[in-house]
Amino acid sequence: MKMKVLVTGGAGFIGSHIVDKLLAAGCRVVVLDNFSTGLRTNLPQGIELVEMDLGSEQLLPLFQREHFDYVIHQAAQTMVPKSLDDPHFDCRVNILGTVNLLEACRKTGVKRITAASSAAVYGDVDTLPVVETTVVRPTSFYGLSKLTVERYLALYQELYGLEYAALRYANVYGERQGDAGEGGVVSIFTRKMAAQEPVNIFGDGGQTRDFIYVGDVAAANYAALLATDCNRVYNISTQTETSVNTLIDVMSEVLGRSVTRNYLPAREGDIYRSSLSNAAAVHDLKWQPQTDLVKGLARTIDYFSCGRKS
Repeated sequence: MKMKVLVTGGAGFIGSHIVDKLLAAGCRVVVLDNFSTGLRTNLPQGIELVEMDLGSEQLLPLFQREHFDYVIHQAAQTMVPKSLDDPHFDCRVNILGTVNLLEACRKTGVKRITAASSAAVYGDVDTLPVVETTVVRPTSFYGLSKLTVERYLALYQELYGLEYAALRYANVYGERQGDAGEGGVVSIFTRKMAAQEPVNIFGDGGQTRDFIYVGDVAAANYAALLATDCNRVYNISTQTETSVNTLIDVMSEVLGRSVTRNYLPAREGDIYRSSLSNAAAVHDLKWQPQTDLVKGLARTIDYFSCGRKS
């Protein structure tokens, strides 16, 4: 019998790639999205789709009707500046919305939930690559809300036996990406370069991120559904540190075009260096990234350069 999987935020950037992966694996997929940022054009025709907010009172009746086996939870507020400007909104979406989802899972016998977390839970750290046992010191309410969700997942497992995997994403990039969220710098730069416009760099460009291709993130979520034992957090990353300046160099090389760089003041709440160890995910989930930065950027640039939108 096919696994029946609900993907929250399934019309979004990462969520839609997860939907593609699940369909290719023969799963029965239902997408839940409120379309605050997701797009119907990201989804294949004929997909089972429910337009609903995570905080809706209709969420439990949906679960009672559909009897989902698994849930992949991607719906979230993902913008660090937004979380600082409006922490109430960040909390309502990321924490209260997730609690509503967990209650629906608990009451209807969902076997496992795989949930998106973030490298933002770590804050600025001195030793790289960061391992999952590193002391967490989020520097934004976004990072704090993701960490809080992880703690809810762990306690729901302890109290009610709901299996989980919390995936701490590095900076995800790829086709269909919007300009918002943690990894949006790639799509922003891609659009600017394609239009032969200058790119804005917040800070000195020496700040680093661990850029991971969205297809590899989708594969990690599927692997987390199949893993024999999880109930913990996993870094999903390439374990490679790349500076913003180097990122632009590589993108310029792929495009065959130089770019003008405007350096602006650093943004409040942004961490300076980031690279995540992926050893635990490689070992436990039998997963590893398959797409290097040059190949992933080439696919992303081709997607946006051909006039397609995220």
